[in-house]
Amino acid sequence: MDNEKLHKKFLAALQIANSTDIVLPVDVKLKFYAYYKQATEATSLYQPSDTIQMRNSFKINAIWQVQHLSKDEAKQKYIELVDEYLN
Repeated sequence: MDNEKLHKKFLAALQIANSTDIVLPVDVKLKFYAYYKQATEATSLYQPSDTIQMRNSFKINAIWQVQHLSKDEAKQKYIELVDEYLN
C-alpha cells in the first residue's frame, strides 16, 4: 500500500476511533495510544504529560513496546486495531 493511501486509511481510522462510544479495556486503549504516538510524533523521545505518575508509566511502557515500528507500520497497526475492535 502506498504512503498516501495508508495515510488516508489512517485518518479514516482516527475518525472512527474518535467518534466511538464503545468502552474498550485499558490495555487496548494503551495500544491505540502507543500506535497513534508512534505514527504521529516527530521524535521517539515523546514524554506523556499526564499529571498522574502511574498513568504516565503505563503510557511510557506502551510507547516503548512499539518504538521499533516505523510510522507507516504504526499507522497500519492502528488501522488493524480499529478494524478489530470498532468495526
